[in-house]
Amino acid sequence: MKIFITGASGFVGGAITSHLKEKHQILAMARSPASQEKIKALGAEAIACDLFSITSDHLAQVDIVIHAAARAEEWGSFEQFYQANVVGTQNMLMAAKAAGVKRFIFVGTEAALFKGQDLHYINESYPYALDSPYPYSQTKAMAEKQVLEANSTDFETLSLRPRMVWGPNDQSILPAILDMLNKGAFVWVANGQALSSSTYIGNFVHAIELALDKGVAGEAYFITDKEISSIKTFFTKLVSTRGMTIPEKSIPSWLVRSSAYVLDHIWKGLRLKTQPPISRMAAGMMSSSCTLSTKKAQKDLGYAPLFSVEEGFRILCGQVKDV
Repeated sequence: MKIFITGASGFVGGAITSHLKEKHQILAMARSPASQEKIKALGAEAIACDLFSITSDHLAQVDIVIHAAARAEEWGSFEQFYQANVVGTQNMLMAAKAAGVKRFIFVGTEAALFKGQDLHYINESYPYALDSPYPYSQTKAMAEKQVLEANSTDFETLSLRPRMVWGPNDQSILPAILDMLNKGAFVWVANGQALSSSTYIGNFVHAIELALDKGVAGEAYFITDKEISSIKTFFTKLVSTRGMTIPEKSIPSWLVRSSAYVLDHIWKGLRLKTQPPISRMAAGMMSSSCTLSTKKAQKDLGYAPLFSVEEGFRILCGQVKDV
């Protein structure tokens, strides 16, 4: 099949591109010369365009679009998130439909349901957080909603929702923790006891491959590892793959949330361009449990994790190869 991927120069999109190129013709959105080089190195054809210049011509004869590009930063204005996540997705949908694309797969997130609350083993019937105080959550909810509502008999749409994606070439979770540790700035929130699902990158790529021709059109699916662990257990093992340990220092949930709230208002009030020491989104996620059911993905996609969490850690340590 001919597949067009957005976000291919990033962690998730790059992993999808690298895997699918073995069996399919892959085209990928390239916003800059640097992106073009990354995409070529992955073995895909770079198409010079972005979410605001994409047209049906860029998607000529494409069978499937995988939309992985998004603004996923913890900090920024609502308008920045809205333009990238909502308007950008809308533009991709219009171009894909006009080009006659058969299936549109959206890389969603459980964050689209999050507004600061615990999420205990929820399924896909859980409501969107369209009133979330976090711009990322709110705009990803809006984007996924328009993707699924665009579904029709000749234009199938699906959303796959991973949680806390990790693994080789991760550009966010592990690097961020290591950076804080090196600066002496890492502190547990409520002793890291919040429970969390996670998604090893190899498992998510497997789910994407299944979704190329499986799944019920117009539906969303949670994709996670089989195991659930506390934030403390998971992060401790994650950084141990780099030979590091995390100090025991901890602060209460109420303190980190209130501090993040105050800092948010100070930064916005002063119109500071730097990111505050901790964002409201990070404070909320580090102090909330989030566990997800994958029963729907098992039933409709035939999904089952190919890698255990421990296997993922061994791969990160270089003890075994990612296959």
